[in-house]
Amino acid sequence: MNEVFFLIEESQEGGFIAKALGESIFAEADTLDELKAEIKDAVKCHFEADKLPKIIRLHLVKEEILTL
Repeated sequence: MNEVFFLIEESQEGGFIAKALGESIFAEADTLDELKAEIKDAVKCHFEADKLPKIIRLHLVKEEILTL
């Protein structure tokens, strides 16, 4: 596997939640910098050393509501 993709969303309680697409990997943290470190640790724990992806892609989703 060359890449693993994460969908990052803001948590309703504050902070951020990351979910890997196609893998059972989840992470959460208060800041984006902390989340990036948590994601790296989670990926290292999930894959064997010879199967580690070379790239971790982060897709940040920000929901906004506009009213008229």
